[in-house]
Amino acid sequence: MIWLYFRRIYDLREDRDIKQKAVAEYLGMDPTVYRRYEKGVRSVPVDVIIKLADYYKVSTDYLLGRTDDPAPPKGK
Repeated sequence: MIWLYFRRIYDLREDRDIKQKAVAEYLGMDPTVYRRYEKGVRSVPVDVIIKLADYYKVSTDYLLGRTDDPAPPKGK
C-alpha cells in the first residue's frame, strides 16, 4: 500500500494543473527530490506529508492510503 501515496500526490498535483517545480518551491526543496517522491524512488518524510496535506487541503491519512476520504479533520 506504500505506493498509494506516491500516486495520490501525483494525482492531486495533476488534477490541479500544478507543476512539480511549484510544489517543490512550496516545500523548499529541489524539484528533483520532489520528483523522486512522486515516482516512489524516495520515501516521503513525515514533515513533507504534513506540508503536502496542508497544501492540497486533504488529510494525511488520505495521502498515506489509510482512507479514501480526502477531507481533512474537522477544525482544519
